Amino acid sequence: MLKIFTWWNGATLGALFDIKRRSRLVGEDAYGNRYFEDRKCSVEGRKRRYVVYDGLAEPSKVPADWHGWLHHTFDQPPTEAPLPRKHWEKDHQPNLTGTVFAYRPRGSLRGEANRHEADSDYEAWSPDA
Repeated sequence: MLKIFTWWNGATLGALFDIKRRSRLVGEDAYGNRYFEDRKCSVEGRKRRYVVYDGLAEPSKVPADWHGWLHHTFDQPPTEAPLPRKHWEKDHQPNLTGTVFAYRPRGSLRGEANRHEADSDYEAWSPDA
């Protein structure tokens, strides 16, 4: 039932049927997202590329190498020509803003710690002064 009505949770049955009918599976990333490419060229003269998210449709879950392939920056997908990794590169991490795992620094309104009182040298501005 969820596949019929929830487009934000993966893809609907209609979208999966359409993608399966006219596209081919190119690969899958470490997060379970699946990537597809049309069999025929579109009106623009190039093949359209798709991602079907595993779970919640969150674009920040797409790693950089797949992002480049989706946007036609790279001709070959990372399954055929993986990007060379530099020693200073870190592993991809999805954006966790708005989730329970979001970064909450000490003193923030959503943080666990209480905020510090203002220092004694701070004086609030008043329009009457």
